[in-house]
Amino acid sequence: MVIVCYDVDTTTTAGARRLRRIAEACKDYGVRVQYSVFECDVSESKWVMLRNRLLMEFDAAHDSLRFYFLNAADAVRTEHQGVRQPIDIKGPLVI
Repeated sequence: MVIVCYDVDTTTTAGARRLRRIAEACKDYGVRVQYSVFECDVSESKWVMLRNRLLMEFDAAHDSLRFYFLNAADAVRTEHQGVRQPIDIKGPLVI
C-alpha cells in the first residue's frame, strides 16, 4: 500500500490544472481519504506507472509529492477519527 500526499500551488491557472491532473491520476489507482491524500493498493508495476504519471504532472519548483509505503501490518493499524469514514478498498464494490 502506498499513501500519496500532494500539495500543489494553485495560485495560477496552470497550477489548478496540475492539481486536477494529479488528483485524477491518484483516483485511477486509489481511494481518496482526504482532499490531497490517497491510499493506493497497487502492484509494483502499477506503482511504477502511477509514480511516473505523477512526476510528469507536478512542478518540482512549486508543488510537493510525498509517498509513504505501508506493509499489511501497518495498514491494519491505521486509525481514523472524524468524518469521511474509510472505505475498505479490498472489500466488495457495490454500485
